[in-house]
Amino acid sequence: MFTACALLAVVLTIGTAAPVFAADEPTFEAGFAKQDITPPVGMPMWGYGDRHADLSEGVLDPLWARAVVLRAGDDKLALVGTDLGRGPTIAMMEVIRDRLRSEAGIEHVIISGSHSHHGPVIELTDRPGYGAGKFDVAVQYAKELPGKLIDLILAADAQLQPARLGVGIKNVALNRNRHTKRQPKSTEPMLAVVRFDATDGSPICVLVNFAAHPTMIESKILKYSADYPGAMHKAIADELGIESMFMQGAAGDQSANPPQGTSGHEQFGAVLGREVAEIARSIETAVPAEPSIVGQVDRFTFGSRIDFNNPWIEVAYGRAFFPELIKNFAEEMKGGVPAELNTVVLNGEIALVSGSGEYFCNHSNRLKERSYLPHTLFFGYANGHNLYFPTIEAVSEGGYGADPPVSPVELGAGEQMMNQALINIYTLTGQIAPPPRVPSGDAASATSD
Repeated sequence: MFTACALLAVVLTIGTAAPVFAADEPTFEAGFAKQDITPPVGMPMWGYGDRHADLSEGVLDPLWARAVVLRAGDDKLALVGTDLGRGPTIAMMEVIRDRLRSEAGIEHVIISGSHSHHGPVIELTDRPGYGAGKFDVAVQYAKELPGKLIDLILAADAQLQPARLGVGIKNVALNRNRHTKRQPKSTEPMLAVVRFDATDGSPICVLVNFAAHPTMIESKILKYSADYPGAMHKAIADELGIESMFMQGAAGDQSANPPQGTSGHEQFGAVLGREVAEIARSIETAVPAEPSIVGQVDRFTFGSRIDFNNPWIEVAYGRAFFPELIKNFAEEMKGGVPAELNTVVLNGEIALVSGSGEYFCNHSNRLKERSYLPHTLFFGYANGHNLYFPTIEAVSEGGYGADPPVSPVELGAGEQMMNQALINIYTLTGQIAPPPRVPSGDAASATSD
């Protein structure tokens, strides 16, 4: 067995190894499922503006959604990683949450897109001018997607069994900062692996958290692909025979950084997958000493640096992408920039924080530095997509991802969200008293569940 020292990794054993549960104490359970969500050909593809409304022409490799459901006592958490460019829309999340709450008692839900730029557009809706009549294949796929994700999560819920877990962390030089010119360039080198095993030690799945844009395939290739995460899953299966899921990190300013002699999404994914396998081998899983799942959802409406009520703005965006997509996007943004923050603390020791957009890496880095839990993981592109959330200093530098056209959200919005996540972590773990929940100002307001 590889040791943590040999890996240059930090590996944490959570709880005690005894698989015997007292009758009056909550047990910890995990269940995994996956589902092919590859769309039919003939849909606009997500991510690259230069494609405009060009339709997909085939499949390089299938797109999947993978889910793990966790239960501690009466509380459940669903984590879903998809090979899509973004998390589900606000309307989709309402449907998903309502059904999961009523049918399975699942209160906490985080659904993240890997941010592949070779997935489908999922924003089109069944209204003339918004998709209907011109992109009916895409409209139908968007209608069916919530049901597919619900079925997937319910399938994982049906697989719940007493479980053990452990976390392994290793810093790797597999991403680079694509935005800043300032030296040294910030990155988020953390490759995190959460391993879930049955109580007899047999594997359930591994969850991988890493930050790098899956944009390694040229935009002119109009075929669906999971990009490097798909190759990563294959490598993990080849190395370990274990199911895996991928939760993208704060990749707003992070690109893949293939090692010398490595090129293309398949080779890079294989390198990443082998790193994951090495970490996973080193993890000693254990039953949590005090199983628990507690969470907080915060919804914000931030001011916008772009006036989406101006019809000429909508025309300009429509030319840059395509009109039907922009009509749906602008409709969501006319009252301000919405954003969702999820904070979940697992077993009192692992914080899982997610945001609905493309967060720059230092948002995640600084949150982890300020969180005193053994592990804090950040998931981007989750439960929505509200474009880029750059840091304040990134906005001062300017450039793609920091300028208003792709980052309309008000200055400092990401920092506000990370501060709220930190408050949530300390509140959920009982280290500070719950603060009063009031709007944070005229420019931004917050509500919580």
